[in-house]
Amino acid sequence: MNARAVETLIYEESGLLGVSGISNDMRTLLASSDPRARLAIDLYCYRIRRELGSLAAALGGLDAIVFTGGVGENSPAIRERVCRDAAWLGVDVDAVANAAGGPRISTPGARAAAWAIATDEDLMIARHTRRLLE
Repeated sequence: MNARAVETLIYEESGLLGVSGISNDMRTLLASSDPRARLAIDLYCYRIRRELGSLAAALGGLDAIVFTGGVGENSPAIRERVCRDAAWLGVDVDAVANAAGGPRISTPGARAAAWAIATDEDLMIARHTRRLLE
């Protein structure tokens, strides 16, 4: 493969689309009854669970989980699943707050808080770029 083909493979044909063969859009996968969509979602959540566990071990615990970006801001189903998988770390999701989009989506008594925070990623990239160029 040449460099362009590798770039296309990595940025356009891998990840959720590569696993599901359907789409790289979580909304499409969540709406699908295709077993390949379920596999892609399961793998996505497994990877989050694995990395979260690794980070919590390295940090000696967890104070909070913050969901941002497209899936983090807009998918109560994925947030609920990630929080459920992180229950052993003290995360306890509040179903009503999660469905409403937060910002706090964990119960008041949870040992580790969970938040859904809207972000403007393009603005942050622009700010960091400007800072580097100054």
